Amino acid sequence: MSANPSNLAQNVEKYLSKNSCKQRTLGIIGGMSWESTESYYRLINEGIKARLGNLHSADLLIHSVDFAPIEALQAQGAWDEMGKVLANSGKRLQAAGAQGLLIATNTMHKVVDDVQAATNLPIIHIADVTAAAIKQQGLTKVALLGTQFTMTENFYKQRLIDAGLQVLIPETGARAEVHRIIYEELCQGQLLDSSRQYYQQVTKNLADKGAKGVILGCTEIGLLIQQADSPISVFDTTAIHAAAAVDFLLSSWF
Repeated sequence: MSANPSNLAQNVEKYLSKNSCKQRTLGIIGGMSWESTESYYRLINEGIKARLGNLHSADLLIHSVDFAPIEALQAQGAWDEMGKVLANSGKRLQAAGAQGLLIATNTMHKVVDDVQAATNLPIIHIADVTAAAIKQQGLTKVALLGTQFTMTENFYKQRLIDAGLQVLIPETGARAEVHRIIYEELCQGQLLDSSRQYYQQVTKNLADKGAKGVILGCTEIGLLIQQADSPISVFDTTAIHAAAAVDFLLSSWF
């Protein structure tokens, strides 16, 4: 006699209810670049594993966009168009069941308001959780490395300042080289010792000006720079953002 499909479904539901820990579903807008999105996926799953043990993994939805058209729009300063692209990504994740969103890039938080308006979902803001991590260590004066947009524009830096931090950025020429390394090397999977040494020198220069910590304010920089490479505390925004994602996933029952 064959099993009743209705009873089978009920039994499966009862088993899952009894033997699983409920998580929220988090949507990740990724692909900017895919190299750093891969790091997010690993770090979030490692965080869930550490918290829950056994065979637990993260309840995630990922929409990985094509970065080349976005980079071209960045070069043109077409932020309204980029806002539409990411808002559409957010809506797709929402339709798939996301209860919150994470934009897996520092620079594209410039259009976070467009995503928020399109979805009305909670968004884990990378600058906010980074500022909280810095303040937790009792630091107030930090260096910021990232793209030209992140280092110089108010959408990111001002958010750190509003949180009570003093933010130092490299000189004009150094900013241009930091930016170039991100797009021409790190976003293309190239991790060069010469660029690591350059970032180390830039960090030392800012430390000499009083910075007590350095924000790796581009999600690819953490692929190149570790704490051992810096004379001051390193704040890897990818790792910090991923840890906040774990908190979000588990907050409905922790």
